[in-house]
Amino acid sequence: MVPRISAISHPQMIPPVFEGKSTKQEYVRSLFDGIASHYDFLNHFLSSGFDILWRKRAIRLLRESHPRLILDVATGTADLAIEAARSLGASVIGIDISNRMLNLGRRKISQKGLVELVSLRPGNAESLEFEDNMFDAVTVAFGVRNFSDVFRGLAEMLRVLKPGGTAVILEFSKPRTFPLRQIYGFYFERILPFLGGVISESRESYDYLPDSVKGFPDDTTLLEFLHSVGYSNTRQYRLTFGIATIYLGTKAITSSNYIS
Repeated sequence: MVPRISAISHPQMIPPVFEGKSTKQEYVRSLFDGIASHYDFLNHFLSSGFDILWRKRAIRLLRESHPRLILDVATGTADLAIEAARSLGASVIGIDISNRMLNLGRRKISQKGLVELVSLRPGNAESLEFEDNMFDAVTVAFGVRNFSDVFRGLAEMLRVLKPGGTAVILEFSKPRTFPLRQIYGFYFERILPFLGGVISESRESYDYLPDSVKGFPDDTTLLEFLHSVGYSNTRQYRLTFGIATIYLGTKAITSSNYIS
């Protein structure tokens, strides 16, 4: 069973940085394996701690639906999965293509006493190894822009959601207003890659970050993507002057969006 995807043009999701690389997935895996040991510190440092608040807000949006089983896609070191388990008491399965990130996540889960609630495993967002209609909610933080095929990843998330279940996507976005847009652009394109590169000793990884955000369709365009894949009740919450955005979509109770 595959969600029906409307006949709309799919934009090129792989920026020029990937020319000469075998696949985007392999490239992204190598980048995140390379910065895994610095990833948490740099996330918090370079965002001034706002990433922690953004994750908490994303999980709070699920409280009313009381999910018992959550899939966290592109879980990285499991920050969002841990927040979901602690705040909601839900069981969480996290998947990621980077084994080094997963190993660090497992260590954090053990330290926080959450091994009975959170489990991590290797997994590809575009080919989820789970049954249809399995999860009450699917989450992903700062991962959708790294999908090799955004439409396929969103469709797979929809497939494994239970009818009535919610997908929650937290992603970087671009501020709209002057002068914040210009200040943010300078920081994101000049300062962040420099600091991230110095600390992680991988300038390429932090050059990739602004490139991936610039090339990613945010705001109403991503809502249109969700709708075209088959999500209903799509909506967004812009955070911290539009630096990040939470997108939500629901799987309809009926199966009319599906074809065999």
